[in-house]
Amino acid sequence: MTITVLDDSGAVAAALAERVASALRDKPDAVLGLASGRTPVDGYAEMQRLHAAGQMDWSRASTFNLDEFAGISGDHPGSFRTFMEEHLFNGVNLRPERVHFLNGAAGDLDAECEHYESAIAAAGGIDLQLLGIGSNGHIGFNEPGDDLPLRTHRVTLMESTRRGNAALFGNDPRKVPTEALSMGIGTILHARRIVLVATGEKKAECIRQTINGRITTRVPASLLQVHTDVELLLDREAASKIR
Repeated sequence: MTITVLDDSGAVAAALAERVASALRDKPDAVLGLASGRTPVDGYAEMQRLHAAGQMDWSRASTFNLDEFAGISGDHPGSFRTFMEEHLFNGVNLRPERVHFLNGAAGDLDAECEHYESAIAAAGGIDLQLLGIGSNGHIGFNEPGDDLPLRTHRVTLMESTRRGNAALFGNDPRKVPTEALSMGIGTILHARRIVLVATGEKKAECIRQTINGRITTRVPASLLQVHTDVELLLDREAASKIR
């Protein structure tokens, strides 16, 4: 596990964009696993800037997003698909047929999860997986528990997670779906390389547990300790409790 501590969130965003730009330079047809949420937004803005400056080409890349809310379609204003269109896809030359998303409105959600796993395998697996982290240590929508599903699955969201995503639903946690679809821990750990970003004091404790704590399903991000190529990009506040 490589830990990179930078001065502030702006420096973290620039570093995240450069990690992705480097991956696309090294392998133009790279398969990227993407994360939604507030933390990577500035990084995605920087990626759009690099693309506009001719320094980042997405034309041969493929993407798979980590997760999506269940019970809503991709064009719902609160969906992660809408989020990604706004914050990344509309500003780069990623081909629409190379964008992959879980369909939260699928008639058979379990079958949708199986299909997603097959699509990742058919693409050759994920070369670089981007992650954020919840204050309870979740990655994707893999919530703390006695056990964690290995593969893409349905999950019941904790109230803290619903509150954390309320901004997408008019700041009303009651409007946030109670279920979601998410890549499993095994799916994430099969990525060849992983970069996790975290900023702010609120993430300091879960980052401490991720790095210094024991490996436990009660802190899903702690399982990243077993991966052979994972980097944590942190600002000083998020890194403040690391020993």
